[in-house]
Amino acid sequence: MSNFVYSKMSGKNDPMMGKFEHPIKALIENESNICEKQKGILDFLFNIEKSNRYAETIIGESDFGTFQHAKEGQGAENDNVETTFKKTIEHIAFMKEFTITKEMADDAKFGMGANMKNKPRKFVRAYYKTRNQIAAQALINGTKTSFTFNKAVVDLTCQDGLALFSNAHKYGTEKMKGKTQTNYFYGDISSSAAKLEEVLGVLANKVRNFKDENGETMEYVADIVIIPCNRPKLEAMVKKVVGSERTVGSNDNDINTQYGNWTVVVLPGWETTDDRLMVMSSEANENLLGNMFYNRVPLDIRNNIDDHTRDFYWNGYCRFGVGFNSWKHIALAVNSSTAVTGATSLA
Repeated sequence: MSNFVYSKMSGKNDPMMGKFEHPIKALIENESNICEKQKGILDFLFNIEKSNRYAETIIGESDFGTFQHAKEGQGAENDNVETTFKKTIEHIAFMKEFTITKEMADDAKFGMGANMKNKPRKFVRAYYKTRNQIAAQALINGTKTSFTFNKAVVDLTCQDGLALFSNAHKYGTEKMKGKTQTNYFYGDISSSAAKLEEVLGVLANKVRNFKDENGETMEYVADIVIIPCNRPKLEAMVKKVVGSERTVGSNDNDINTQYGNWTVVVLPGWETTDDRLMVMSSEANENLLGNMFYNRVPLDIRNNIDDHTRDFYWNGYCRFGVGFNSWKHIALAVNSSTAVTGATSLA
């Protein structure tokens, strides 16, 4: 089903406009169906949910502890869970409009030219591009607590009020109060293929050993590596490391411990001046509701005629929310020999 609502103009029955109102609608519907079938960054890296509220709040809870021994004839020890942090993601409205002029309509009265088809198609593509770009930019700006996207301020804090990537993530339970965890690192990550192989193993170990709110290891497996789009040497090295059965560049025929463990994602718009990468567990992202995207209002398209200009215009409105609930599904590593603010050394 197409992810938009189409409304015909009300109270207007201009026969000239009627000749291509429906063809344009058909083009928009067709383009929407095509775009929906083409999965992008949003579908692969985010949990997509529907919403019918102004915002969505995710409330965290600690887990039950392990079962305790009960002597014969005695009852079980009562246990309970503790509410931890909560995260609210508010929805943001976006709009776009395009116009078909009266002159263009006159010239296309008996058929739609190629220039008439391009605008509706680009209109729908712009909607899907907006969704993918805001999701990508949210990850790209993950060391910040907020960023501005198309004039809208987007909150990037996690449940604990810190940025997605931080070396001081807090626990939300009294049991673990005062203790912190890190998912932001720096060090040598790309001086050689062997070093990159080692770093991927270290980062996977970090993700696997992230602790839950009771301080117990969660054991999630990192299976996605995300890299910038403007680091061709890093991209080539990552692909060699994850795609080679043996350690790249080694004369000892060593086994490559990272072979087959990763899906590589080159993140559009992530342009950096140094080598850096993210690793993520798709299972943890889903179970912990890590990267979140909420559809509040799908693309709502309406059309009408401007009485002053006689131009035929199409207006699109949509509303959605993007943000992060948990941080325990993902980690960021920056190639640096000196300390990076907010990060922890990999050494």
